[in-house]
Amino acid sequence: MINVIIPTLNAEGHIHKLLKSLKIQSIPREIIVVDSSSSDNTVKIAESYGVKTIKIKREDFNHGGTRNLAASNATGDIIVFLTQDALPFDEFLIEHLVRPLNNLSIVASFGRQVPRDGANPAETFARLFNYPDTSLVKDKDSIGRMGIKAFFFSNVCSAIRKREFQEIGGFPERVIMNEDMVLAAKLILRGYKIAYVPEAKVIHSHNYTWRQQFKRYFDIGVSLRDNSWILEYAKAGREGA
Repeated sequence: MINVIIPTLNAEGHIHKLLKSLKIQSIPREIIVVDSSSSDNTVKIAESYGVKTIKIKREDFNHGGTRNLAASNATGDIIVFLTQDALPFDEFLIEHLVRPLNNLSIVASFGRQVPRDGANPAETFARLFNYPDTSLVKDKDSIGRMGIKAFFFSNVCSAIRKREFQEIGGFPERVIMNEDMVLAAKLILRGYKIAYVPEAKVIHSHNYTWRQQFKRYFDIGVSLRDNSWILEYAKAGREGA
């Protein structure tokens, strides 16, 4: 069984299309929505699709802890994480995404993000640069060549075997962001492999203002400071500049 976990907050503008697309995926899956007390019809729409819905207080939301809570309610052996505004490109998203996990040495995978129509040049470049059309498997040997980029991993569209997810304690709790990178780093340093699967595509981008972009990268910096052990692996590559 595959469980798909989607954290939501006021997702009325996205959730209908997302759940409709997930319902026609090529392989069976169970969907879990964990909602942070939305003030719109997010929960009502989710329940109309018959998905399992968990409700939490808005102030209790945390990128890592909320996903861990939902994962504790998952009954399958593979967990797929999506964000509310990531729309599957086709009905084969999950099938492509979980296929590498048939290799027992690969415990997690993440998919390709395709910019939306109308995405600004900065967002389009970021998606094309970070999510190329070439597949990749990363492990401890990748660190010397890629540095901290070996830990690049995105919860916008990802999958992980539940056993290994529980083995490392899930996502870090009470993090401002970058919970996905911390998870990937722990997996790789433990000797596991992570696959990037460009065939597994979601449509996802944001037209951030420069102020919003600055805040995002500032928060990434705070997260890395709070997990400073990761920075010792940032010796190769210069993309952060």
